[in-house]
Amino acid sequence: MADTGTGRITARRLRTRAHLLDAAFTVFAAKGFGHASIEEICEAAGYTRGAFYSNFAGLDELFFALYAQRADLIAEQVTGALASDGPDLDVAAAVDRVSEVLLLDRDWLLVKTDFLVHAARDPRVAHTLLDHRARLRRAVADRLERARGHTALPAVLGDAEGAAHAVVAAYDGVTAQLLLDRDVERARAWLRQLLTALLIG
Repeated sequence: MADTGTGRITARRLRTRAHLLDAAFTVFAAKGFGHASIEEICEAAGYTRGAFYSNFAGLDELFFALYAQRADLIAEQVTGALASDGPDLDVAAAVDRVSEVLLLDRDWLLVKTDFLVHAARDPRVAHTLLDHRARLRRAVADRLERARGHTALPAVLGDAEGAAHAVVAAYDGVTAQLLLDRDVERARAWLRQLLTALLIG
C-alpha cells in the first residue's frame, strides 16, 4: 500500500483497507470465494472500485491479506498457549491451552476451504497459500525445538518439524469435521484428544 505522504491520508487508507477486508470476509463466507465479485465487496464496504484498486490488485491479493490476518492470529494463539512453560514444556497442559484458544470459526473455515480449492487449480496461488500455511507450522515447531532436551516427544514424529506437521494435520481434520457438524465444543474436545495422542502417546 503506497504511502501518500501524510499521516491523515495513511490512516484513512488503513481504515479503508480494514473495511474492505471485513466486507470481503462477510461476502466470501456468504457466497463463496469463487462466486464473489469486487463490486459486491465494494458495495458491502461502502466504497468504490477505485478505493478497492488503490488497496488491492484483485481478489487473490485481497484474500491473501485476509488469510495473513487469520494466519497471524492463529500463530499468535498457538505461540501464546505454548509460551508459559519456560524451556520445559508441560505437553498435556499445553495441549489443553491450545485446544481452548485456537480459532475455530466456521465462517472462516468456509472461506479458507473455498480458497483452498481455488489454489489447487492454480500453482501460483497454491505456492503462496503454502507459504502462509507454513507460518502455523513454524510457530509450533519453534516452540517444540526450544523444548528439545527438556521434553520428550514420541519418536515416531521425528523432529520438531515433523511434530508440527502432525499438529497442523490434526487441526485440518478437526476443522473439516466442524464444517459439516457445526459443533465447536465437540471440535475442541476432538482436537484435544488428537493432540494428546500425537504428542504424548
